[in-house]
Amino acid sequence: MSSVDVGIDLGTANTIITIGGKGIVVNEPSVVAYDKKKQKVLAVGSEAYKMIGRTPEYIIAVKPLKDGVISDNITTEAMVSAFIKKVSSSMMLKPRIILCVPSLITDVENRAVIEAALSAGARKVFIIKEPIAALLGAGVDISQAKGAMVVDIGGGTTDIAITSFNGIVKDTSIKLAGTRFDESIIKYISSKYKLVIGEKTAEQAKIHLANVFEPDAGVKMTVKGRNLLRGLPESVEINEMDLYEALIDHVEEITAGIRSVLERTPPELVGDILANGIVLTGGGALLKGLDKYIQSKIGAPCYLADNPLECVAKGVEAAFSLSEELLDGFEKISLYRYK
Repeated sequence: MSSVDVGIDLGTANTIITIGGKGIVVNEPSVVAYDKKKQKVLAVGSEAYKMIGRTPEYIIAVKPLKDGVISDNITTEAMVSAFIKKVSSSMMLKPRIILCVPSLITDVENRAVIEAALSAGARKVFIIKEPIAALLGAGVDISQAKGAMVVDIGGGTTDIAITSFNGIVKDTSIKLAGTRFDESIIKYISSKYKLVIGEKTAEQAKIHLANVFEPDAGVKMTVKGRNLLRGLPESVEINEMDLYEALIDHVEEITAGIRSVLERTPPELVGDILANGIVLTGGGALLKGLDKYIQSKIGAPCYLADNPLECVAKGVEAAFSLSEELLDGFEKISLYRYK
C-alpha cells in the first residue's frame, strides 16, 4: 500500500481511515454539524459529535449514514472530503481510495459511496465488501479452500458471511447493529422507568452494563435523563437484566441470521466452521457474553477477534496488496463507468 493509497471504513457510527505505511490515521464518529442558516458544514467527526443534543435549532448534528449506507449524499461528501483533506493535505498526487461497504449493498447505494469519494478528490476508487475486509483484518487466511465464517456487527449493519478460496460462498446483511441497540435501550428505559435518556447515555449503558449471557441483576449503574411524565431532571438505577431484556431480541435476530447462512452452506464448509469457529468483529461484537450466547445456540466455537473495532479498517489497508487474489468482494470502479 503506497503513501497515496487511502483506505476508508465508512461506518454508520465511526469512520476509520488508513494510509499506506502509517496505518490508522483517523478514527472519528460519522457525524456532521450543519448550519441551516448559512448552509455550510461547521464541523465533522469528533467536533461534530460533541454537538449532538446541544445545538440551537438552526444547527443540526446529523449522522449521514443509516443502516450502513448513505442517507444524505451532501453531508456524506462533505464529511469524506474533510477527512481526506485532513489526511492527504501533504500528498502531491490524488489518492487511490478503497471503500468498505456492506455485503448486500444495492447498486444505487454503491454509486452513492463511490460518488462521495470521487467528489472528495479520489483519482481511483475501489470497493471491498465488509466480511472480506473483516476476516483479513482479523488475520484469517481466506486463501485456502477452507470455510471461514465472520459476523461483523458494526454501527448500522451486521454482515454475516462464509468465505473459501478468497471468495464469499454465502452471506447475508442485517440492518441491525450498534445504533439499533442504543435505540432499544432508550425505548426500554422510557417504557419501564418513564425516563427519557439521550443517545450518548444509552451508548455508555450498553458499553458498561450490557450482558447477553447470564446477566446479573446485582450489577448496576445510574443513568440521568428527563422524567417522561413531569418533564424534570431525574436519575434512576438500572441493572444488567434491564439491558438484557432491551437487547435479547436483537441478539436472537443476529443468531437467526447466522443459522440461515449455515443452512445454505455446503456441508463440507460447515464442517470447517465447526472446527475453526466463528469470528466476531465490529464494535457490536464487544457486547459482553455475545460469543458465549452464539456458541450455545449454534454449537460451533465462537470467539472475539483481536481489536474487533479496527478489524475492517486493517483489512481495507491490507486489501490493496491482495487485489489480484481476491475473487469476490473487491471491485474496480472502472467496471461501472460512472464517471
